[in-house]
Amino acid sequence: MEERLRAVRARVRSFPDFPVPGVLFRDISPLLKDPVAFRALIDLLEDHLRTSLPPIDFIAGLDSRGFLIGPPLAQRLGVGFVPIRKKGKLPGPTESVSYTLEYGEAALEIQSDAVEPGQKVVIVDDLLATGGTMRAACELVRRLKAEILECLVIIELKFLKGVEKLESVPFFSLLQYD
Repeated sequence: MEERLRAVRARVRSFPDFPVPGVLFRDISPLLKDPVAFRALIDLLEDHLRTSLPPIDFIAGLDSRGFLIGPPLAQRLGVGFVPIRKKGKLPGPTESVSYTLEYGEAALEIQSDAVEPGQKVVIVDDLLATGGTMRAACELVRRLKAEILECLVIIELKFLKGVEKLESVPFFSLLQYD
């Protein structure tokens, strides 16, 4: 496990002052380009979910980088994948929730029939920063009366305390940065 974790961590690069001065951006692009490191990432996440949680019905991925890790993880687990998208991107009836960002407001949507009441869902994304987007995703899944087993990310920026916005929802991050 440690070797796989090192392979993943080695493929995360940092960009100072992006997208604005004072921000140290954690970029997973090199991780996505390296098939060995990406396989190690999916292996680690699969191992965590299989050993830590009861059976899952769906992986729900956040637009857009949750779409990169959610489908291969769902495939490995033999479950479906549900997209949670930016407002206006999904056809048919949807549930929508608005939330505040540091620089304005945004909205997320899920199709109204994406999951059934009582189904067990894990929500995935690449990174947890301030927690607003993940909290909005949790609200959408709750509106459909599904059970959120966990919120799962590759990277957690601990100093931003985003996990506090998730309240009592279980949370797991593979890599943490202070």
